[in-house]
Amino acid sequence: MSGISFKLEVYEGPLDVLLSLISKHKLNICDIEISKLLEQYLLYIDECHEQNLELAGEFLEMAARLIYIKTASLLPQPEEAEQLKKELEGALIEYSLCKKAAAHLAEKYIGNDIFVRRQAKIKADTTYSLVHEPEKLSAAYAMIAGKKIRPENQKRHIESKINSVVQRRIVSVMSKVIRIFRELYKSGEVFIDTLYTGVSDRSERVATFLAVLELTKSGRICISDDNMRIYFKNKKDGERRSWKSRKLSE
Repeated sequence: MSGISFKLEVYEGPLDVLLSLISKHKLNICDIEISKLLEQYLLYIDECHEQNLELAGEFLEMAARLIYIKTASLLPQPEEAEQLKKELEGALIEYSLCKKAAAHLAEKYIGNDIFVRRQAKIKADTTYSLVHEPEKLSAAYAMIAGKKIRPENQKRHIESKINSVVQRRIVSVMSKVIRIFRELYKSGEVFIDTLYTGVSDRSERVATFLAVLELTKSGRICISDDNMRIYFKNKKDGERRSWKSRKLSE
């Protein structure tokens, strides 16, 4: 004699099972009989065990929840059970509305009746190949920097920038090294601030500063402890050269 077999429906979750049981046994979803619902739910779980079907933890959690509600309803003050029952009823009503909305949307789905040809993928060239006038580039840069230049002043603005770069005087460091040597040959030592006397050009001031640093680094000159004067590292050599230069000038 073959054993009894059960044909179990596939449910998406415990709420889906409860809705099916409520519909099957014609229970009032707004006022559920917890005892009857629990009995049918436990029967469904037993049938799953007999068919060697694995149940997810959420199904067992719902069973424990129903048992707790039934137990709390038997207490002298069943207020907690009523509250838990209302929460369960609200969840079931909300879930049933979602299922109805999903069924309504499934009826309106026409995706299988519309066929769209797959578009070919075109590899775009991201290289910027346009050429612009200098005036337009200058106006764009000024706009980004927050400076607005009038169209009639754009050309003048560009010319002034170019002239300021072209006319800028560049002083070499070597020229300042030669000047420092000349001053040291004359007097043997030189006050540093005198090297900057009458110097207003930034390039010349930077060249003078770099010349002092280079000579100090190479050991040709030394700086006094008070950082006010410079002199030859070998004072006798400086005095000898200073004497020769005075003789030549005489």
